[in-house]
Amino acid sequence: MEFFDFIFKAINDFTWGWSLLPFLIIFGVFFTIASKFVQIEFFGRMFRVLKGEKGDDKKAISGREALLISVGGRVGGGNVAGVAVAITLGGPGAVFWMWAIALVGMATSLVECTLAQMFKRSNGDGTFRGGPARSIIYGLGSDYKWLAAIYGVSLIASFSLGFNAFQGNTVAGAAFDSMGIDRMWTGIALSIIAGFIVFGGIQRIAKAADVIVPVMALGYISLCLLIILMNIAELPGIISTIVKNAFGFEEVVSGGMGAAIAQGLRRGLFSNEAGLGSAPNVAATADVPHPVTQGITQALSVFIDTILICSCTAFVILLGEVYVPGAEGIDGVVLTQQSLVSHLGAWTQYFLTVALLLFAFSSIIYNYYLGENALTVMTQNPAALHILRVAVIGVLFLGAVAPGATAVFSFSDPMMGVLALVNLLAILMLFPKVTRVLADYRQQLKAGVEEPVFDPQKFPDLNIDLTAWNKVQSAGAVQNGTKASQ
Repeated sequence: MEFFDFIFKAINDFTWGWSLLPFLIIFGVFFTIASKFVQIEFFGRMFRVLKGEKGDDKKAISGREALLISVGGRVGGGNVAGVAVAITLGGPGAVFWMWAIALVGMATSLVECTLAQMFKRSNGDGTFRGGPARSIIYGLGSDYKWLAAIYGVSLIASFSLGFNAFQGNTVAGAAFDSMGIDRMWTGIALSIIAGFIVFGGIQRIAKAADVIVPVMALGYISLCLLIILMNIAELPGIISTIVKNAFGFEEVVSGGMGAAIAQGLRRGLFSNEAGLGSAPNVAATADVPHPVTQGITQALSVFIDTILICSCTAFVILLGEVYVPGAEGIDGVVLTQQSLVSHLGAWTQYFLTVALLLFAFSSIIYNYYLGENALTVMTQNPAALHILRVAVIGVLFLGAVAPGATAVFSFSDPMMGVLALVNLLAILMLFPKVTRVLADYRQQLKAGVEEPVFDPQKFPDLNIDLTAWNKVQSAGAVQNGTKASQ
């Protein structure tokens, strides 16, 4: 056991210790500049997906549903506890650097999710599968199947197993601490509900996310906005403090500007997952007219996660009296919880518990689907899928009933580090192909097309599944014919 601990610690030190964070930042800046600041150019178009338009195929996943699944996965404890930790260790300036990495991450997410759409495969029933593993195989060639396999194993180990064990632990702990519910009962309930959803496939997962995510996100944001409005006169001063601390003009924690940058970048990347290779698996399921359409949509999920929800948490903490700059003691979810209580009263701690339950549960079903999608790249055996589902339900129950058992899953972070490195390498190698598809999208907009339509025939050298775009091509032909007749 000590040998494996040593190996995983070495991997974690190599990835998260010094290599991965700079890579994510440098590549994010590169994608931003090379794409001509695409996240700013198409910012207004990001919100079009919220209308929730969907085609005639009832099995198809809409762009909005795919967005909500990924938001449900991204939004979690990091938005509540992680922000509090960042402020405690890095000071208010950490918030500024969280904003900065989110703006850069929007470009990274747009690129990786556009790739997932480009190389998605049709299941023949109106649904699709895709993601970095398929982008590697079909974008780089079959010689790179070994790289796709490393990605798949890392994704299953980190998200579906390790992180779900921790999510089960989070849910059970919150229920026990605030409501006195025994961990065993929480574990049983969680396993039953999760089993019902994961055995229903992506359609049932999408339906669950379509209900859970808006409720949890809008509810939490509304509560935070109420607090911000109650303290609106103090908001300019708080924003000034954030900026001054970010650039070292005010030092409120040891480490000053360095601590603010380190904590803001680290917590921001952990929260929005841009570049980690998780969200593209969900982005590929969407039935959209053009790959860039969903890339733009997924950039919005980074904005929602960090710019909206993380900022809400930060303002609640900084506008309250619980947080004392530079002081040790209260941090994490307790700091957020006590800050809410100081503003609105004791009832908010129960509200936050329910919010955490919804955050965690949406992450559980998201984490499961990532593993399912990765598994289908490595094997088509239905038995393997059932084994994964049972394993996920099992680790959920284990994480819920045994607080110390989650130490077994300490491989999650290092495996996520490997996952991100593989994903970044693949994105960089495939980036020239993305720029061609992005240029096609821009050309259509310039020509006056309101909603660009993807024609894979324009890219005969790319290994694109034509059956995944048949319906889109037909719609595009009708649209172009109508335009020509006008």
